[in-house]
Amino acid sequence: MPLLNHVKEHRARLGLNQAELGKLAGVSRQTISLIEREDYSPSVTLALKLAKIFGCPVEDIFDYLEEGEKDEQN
Repeated sequence: MPLLNHVKEHRARLGLNQAELGKLAGVSRQTISLIEREDYSPSVTLALKLAKIFGCPVEDIFDYLEEGEKDEQN
């Protein structure tokens, strides 16, 4: 998957469950779950909302990898 994320880690840092984060972001718990499993890429608007909620740049949450590129954080 080319769009990797750290949503679960940031959510845990704030002590939020998926439903609570979804409510803050205006989406369902299922949407948060899909994002965390990297089965769904959020819109730019949702990515920016999550960054605002987490209090960090969007780049700290999402990593885009080109095909064949390795994830250096794992």
